[in-house]
Amino acid sequence: MKVLTVVGARPQFIKAAMVSRAIAKHNRDANKPPIFEEILHTGQHYDENMSHIFFEEMGIPEPVLNLQAGTGMHGEMTGRMLTQIESEIVNRKPDLVLVYGDTNSTLAGALAAAKLHVPVAHVEAGLRSFNKRMPEEINRILTDHLSTLLFCPTYASAANLANEGITQGVHHVGDVMYDAARYFGEIAGRKSTILDDLGLNSGEYLLATVHRAENTDNAARLRGIMDALSELAEEHPVIFPVHPRTRQKLQELFMLQNCPGLKMIEPVSFLDMVKLEKHARCILTDSGGVQKEAYFHGVPCVTLRDETEWVETVQAGWNQLASADVLSILAAVKQSAPGGPILEYGVGCSSKLIISLLQ
Repeated sequence: MKVLTVVGARPQFIKAAMVSRAIAKHNRDANKPPIFEEILHTGQHYDENMSHIFFEEMGIPEPVLNLQAGTGMHGEMTGRMLTQIESEIVNRKPDLVLVYGDTNSTLAGALAAAKLHVPVAHVEAGLRSFNKRMPEEINRILTDHLSTLLFCPTYASAANLANEGITQGVHHVGDVMYDAARYFGEIAGRKSTILDDLGLNSGEYLLATVHRAENTDNAARLRGIMDALSELAEEHPVIFPVHPRTRQKLQELFMLQNCPGLKMIEPVSFLDMVKLEKHARCILTDSGGVQKEAYFHGVPCVTLRDETEWVETVQAGWNQLASADVLSILAAVKQSAPGGPILEYGVGCSSKLIISLLQ
């Protein structure tokens, strides 16, 4: 079997790393038909700290091609990717195209494959925020309706697909990110020096990430988040690795000046981010992936959005929705505490199950 994997953003690199490792392990068994994987990097994240370094740190095979299609508005970016991915599918003739998550890269890969009648496998299928103002929600819905194999991380995601009439090829496999958290958490503990570099003590700082358009493109929401982070920084250090798009918006709104305790730093490497997550007192984020990583590392989370696709984290008590309101954010951090177990995320072997289903 020949698989073309399409990735383009940080969370996809992490998931692809685990599935690629499972493919390599599968191929070491001489009794099993081999899987030949080629990785196509769309270049959606073009910052050095958010793309190339991930391949190095996580041991993912180097991409056969980098499309460098990471600029422009959504339609322009997706269209550019679609054209180039289509050409690569025609030339490389994969038996299946594997896509991850909910980015423009995901949709472009799925659409190009479906138009050429190549089966699509979607890792992290069925997630819904039920907010179609989010570009990611549109990408999720369309990708799922184009896919042949749909690998769901939760029971709720499988139920969402059934509600939309998608029942064929649907499999609950657990969360690939849990595989990654277990594997890379141990490596980060040995290799990352980020706590010493920043002068931090375990459990005595907050970690924040902000990148979604609903926050970065709304001045009132972004200001509310920044005001809350500044106030929190009066009691605990707040570490804020700033996404390139977020930094640009903060510059435009003259909100980049640091206040005491709020450390606005450049994006960090993957292993450094894992180390920061594992040792934070609480994580504030608008990232779906980071919400789950907080749970996997046993750290309470405050989500800076009005909804979340990962409803299990809220139901289990690990995660609180606080939108972008200052008082809500402050109250959520104050109330944050560990919750209960989330069994449906699996036991850390989701990648292996995906490979068996691909076969």
